[in-house]
Parts: sequence; C-alpha cells; structure tokens
Amino acid sequence: MEGNDALEATSRRRVVSIVGPTASGKTGLGIALANALAEDGDSCEIVNADAYQMYRGMDVGTAKPSADERARVKHHLVDVIDANDSMSVARFQGMARDCIRGLSSQGIRPILVGGSGLYARAALDDIRFPGTDPSVRHELERRAAEDGPGLLFEELRRKDPEAAAHMDAHNVRRTIRALEVIAITGMPYSANLPRYRYVVPCVQIGLDLPREALDERIDQRTELMRRQGFVDEVRRIRPKLGATAARALGYQQIIDYLDGLIDLDEAFADIAQKTKRLARKQMGWFGRDPRIHWLQALNPRLLENAVAIVRHADAGDYDSTDALADSYTQHHLGAV
Repeated sequence: MEGNDALEATSRRRVVSIVGPTASGKTGLGIALANALAEDGDSCEIVNADAYQMYRGMDVGTAKPSADERARVKHHLVDVIDANDSMSVARFQGMARDCIRGLSSQGIRPILVGGSGLYARAALDDIRFPGTDPSVRHELERRAAEDGPGLLFEELRRKDPEAAAHMDAHNVRRTIRALEVIAITGMPYSANLPRYRYVVPCVQIGLDLPREALDERIDQRTELMRRQGFVDEVRRIRPKLGATAARALGYQQIIDYLDGLIDLDEAFADIAQKTKRLARKQMGWFGRDPRIHWLQALNPRLLENAVAIVRHADAGDYDSTDALADSYTQHHLGAV
C-alpha cells in the first residue's frame, strides 16, 4: 500500500475501544487484536482507559498489564502519575485525546482498553465537564440550608425543566450542582449531558460472559492478587496513597487487615464480593450504550469476530446507526 491509498486507509481507520466488566479479558483481547491487525500492516498501540492503572506502583491491585504484555504491544497512559496525585475524568479526557491525536497522526490506530466506563466515553464522545465555582456553590448550599431544598428545586424547574423532570427533588447535592453549572455556563444543565455522539471516529467492542463464568474469573483474579503479593504492595504504597488513588477497590480492605481490623481471609473475601458487585454495575453502565458491539468472551472465534467488526467499522458500515444513537437513548442526569 503506498501514496494516496495509504493516506486514504489511514483516514478510514476507526479508533477501537474495548470495554466490559472487570476480569472479562479486555487486556488479552486488546493485545491479540493489535497483533492480528498488525499482520495486515495496520499498526496499533494501546491506550489505557482504566482510571487506576495510571498510578505508579499500583500494579497487582489494578491488574495492570505485565511487562511482557506491554512489550508485545506498546501501551500509553499506564504509570503516568504518582499515587498521591489525583486523576479526574476531565484530566484524563485531555490526556487521552492528545494521545489519540498523536498516534493517529503517525498512522497508528489507537486501541482503548479499560473498564472505567466514563473514562472511555470521555475520550471519544461529546462530553463536557463544566468547572466549579466555590463562591457559587457556597451560596447555593447556604440557601439550601436556610430556605430548604424545595425552593432550590423549584428554581431548577423554572430554569431547566428538562433536567428537573429527570431528577430526584430530594437529592440536594445534585440540585446544587445543576444550578451551579447553569450559573457558571449560562446554559441549561441538560445541555451539558453526555451525548452518545462520537467526536473521534470510533468502534466499540464489548466483552460479555455468563455471570457464573465472570464470578469464577473474579475469584481466580482475587486469589492471584494474593499470591502475587498484593499485601506487600499495599504496605509499600500506603504512605503515598492520595485520596483518589485510595478509592481503588481492594486497597482499603488490605489497609484494614494491616491495621488489625479484619483477618486476611476476610479481606480477600470482601475484595471478591465487591469486585463482583462492581462488575454488575459496569455491565449496567455499558449496557446503556447502543453502539457497543457485544461479543462472547468465551467464544473460540472471539478474535476473528473482533477483527471483522473493526473491518466493518472502517468501511463505514455502522456510521448511519451510530449517528442516531443519541436520539433514542435515555440520558442519565448527574454524570457531569
């Protein structure tokens, strides 16, 4: 492939996003897909979209790709900040889009891999993250305390009836946030809702598997964490953990063990239980997006099917239906 043909092929390449619940095999598929596409001359590199794999030193507890896996396919946005730093969705959005643009400009197809649903969408979708204004928020909080939340909600109903119609009048925090965004941007809160509309040409592949199989994988992963020295990792990194990094599932359980509050078996049993609960929430989150092409993770033809989806996407076969996704999807207010 040469000259204009090569340029045209590069321009048709879709960014690939591999999503799904924890322990569903996203890392393995991402690497296998990158290698399979490379055999056809389609250079690919992986962009991490897992919130906690960006922290240095949090390896075992986040199931970070191994050195061998990273050697097989180059990974980006892994080990990019210290554990006492703070990663936010808005910050990740800028980093990921810069990375995607950089790779695409070199003729490299980015493959996003990660189970942090909002992070993956932030990189690819029409999502804006309005800032905050402490003075505006303080005044709204004062009014809520003095006048009651009902009056604030009535104000929201007047200023943005669409938002109010989908919100809980008793959720004071969300009402305050909605009014804060309206005050800061001069636009309705509903105008800032995440849209199921790509700003980057993309195709999403989702990994699904039966609940029993997923639970078994989670149990196996939890046991592997124990054997790989997760307790030592937490002991080592605990003094450096910032408030955001400390929210990664599993770290608090091991801290409780180190503090003598629970025994080790209880700690790992709780990690497994909460990971299974997280996986259910992740499936609910991803299930709202009608553009995801779901594949059975246990299908022996998984890789073959994934390659076929990418080729169809590059040919534009999904463009017309993806363009309509936002018109028939119900948005969930409060995500911004």
